[in-house]
Amino acid sequence: MNKNIVDIGELSGKVLLFGGVYSNLQALEALIAVAEHEGIPPENCLCTGDIIGYCAQPEETIQTFKNWNARSIVGNVEIQLRDDEDDCGCDFREGSRCDGFSQQWYPYAKSKLSKDSLNYLETLPDHIKFTMGNQKVTVVHGSYFNVSEFIFKSTAWATKHSNFEATESDIIIAGHCGLPFKHKNNNKRWINPGVIGMPANDGNPNVWFAILDDLTKPLQVNFRKLDYNHTLTNKLMLNGLLPESYAKTIVSGIWDNMEILPEVEKQQQGKPLEL
Repeated sequence: MNKNIVDIGELSGKVLLFGGVYSNLQALEALIAVAEHEGIPPENCLCTGDIIGYCAQPEETIQTFKNWNARSIVGNVEIQLRDDEDDCGCDFREGSRCDGFSQQWYPYAKSKLSKDSLNYLETLPDHIKFTMGNQKVTVVHGSYFNVSEFIFKSTAWATKHSNFEATESDIIIAGHCGLPFKHKNNNKRWINPGVIGMPANDGNPNVWFAILDDLTKPLQVNFRKLDYNHTLTNKLMLNGLLPESYAKTIVSGIWDNMEILPEVEKQQQGKPLEL
């Protein structure tokens, strides 16, 4: 497996973790403000990929991210855009609602991106590795083996375990599935900080991110809600070119459908997340 893996060495202090910006410029701007308020430098801000997605401002979002100088790996969306593919590569079942919606938002995103933004996507690695408080950490999008693999809290530990073995990591930071969670087993920790571009199907328009902090031993992960101008995001998405149901989700905090979710996660719809 020929992967582009960047080792960024030792990180200390606070590390801000997030994923799925999904072209949501308002959420990204709110997150940058949090990082600045917390004194977290851009090199300690790590994205699990899918900077581009469902919302209305793909070009502005990429440029803002690039200028911020935070770090990101590629998500499936970046890979598809970079390689000039015709679909988002999300691994949605053909003919599903998600598949249908992606045939609206993906061409829209593709049509908006400048050459400069596409060049920037070329610079993003498949994975990032670092150490923090003697813990080896690897950042993946879906899984180490498959960028589009959906891994949830309820996903069998055996599936997660193979990722720790392959990467020789103590902690894996992952994205893609859209829901924040942590799952610990035998001193190994799988952390999904959630996504900032869409709510977490919990009936709340706030979105989620996490902060790793080495001031405490062992390393603490703190999940945080992000409040942002979701009414503006919603308004911009009602442009006749994007799925209206995703615009609705921005405000309602409820997903249009739960096609990708395992049964355990389906049962959680509309309930406050306990992290």
